[in-house]
Amino acid sequence: MLSVIRRSAGVLLVLTLAGCSAGPIGSGDSGAGDAGQGSTAATGKVVRRPHADAAFDYQLGGAYTPPAGTRAVSRDRSAPPVPGLYNICYVNAFQSQPGEAVDWWKRNHPRLLLRDDAGKPVTDTDWDEPLLDISTGSKRSDLADIVGGWIDGCAAAGFDAVEPDNLDSYERSRGLLTSDDALAFAELLAHRAHRKGLAIAQKNTADLVGRHARAGFDFAVVEECGSYHECADFAGAYDGRVFDVEYRLKDFDTACRSWGGQLSITLRDRAVVPAGQEGYIHRGC
Repeated sequence: MLSVIRRSAGVLLVLTLAGCSAGPIGSGDSGAGDAGQGSTAATGKVVRRPHADAAFDYQLGGAYTPPAGTRAVSRDRSAPPVPGLYNICYVNAFQSQPGEAVDWWKRNHPRLLLRDDAGKPVTDTDWDEPLLDISTGSKRSDLADIVGGWIDGCAAAGFDAVEPDNLDSYERSRGLLTSDDALAFAELLAHRAHRKGLAIAQKNTADLVGRHARAGFDFAVVEECGSYHECADFAGAYDGRVFDVEYRLKDFDTACRSWGGQLSITLRDRAVVPAGQEGYIHRGC
């Protein structure tokens, strides 16, 4: 399933990385953002998963002061985390951002863009984003070094978790990528995140829920699981640690009736514009 709001702003806001959330908290400590049970990574750093049913705000269209009562927030990696909340760092990990970011990949890492038989980049046409080539172990390793640097930046900025988007890019690869490729790359990213003390989210892709343990995902960030009747799948796999974003009021109401109190369900406008801008919508169950 395509992620609807991951590139909602089109052009990412460039903000100074400042501020941080509270330090690592072990199992049972409510702490900043009311984080859930923690686990210790091989490096000795504590990886904190979020609590189920934590009031959530999705701010990929631009950072703003979260509504009162918010306990978790997802922001682009160029934006600062919010002190005192559970902060999730958005990273476009399986595709390029559009615009200048495409030129950056073509200029610096042309071999890491997926190409068809004619040598042209395979593109997610809905968002004008070339897919990254995760088809071989060598390319996955090289990409993990690049994306891993972004994940390291999320940790250094004070985020608690990372949300690597476009896990489902293989579905748009014209058969050149497989779900096994996606899981193998996700596993590398999860290792990098855990090494830095970050939890990592599965983003959408209900078809891979049953294989989440292989990848090392700790929780899920999903879009329209109420609309697509996928909430039960994610809820079961992640023990309720699921942040669901709905874009239609009727789907939000349905999801709240079925899953309110068990999952973190949020209604947002499709453009996820910041508070105060025309079209802004935010509501929780």
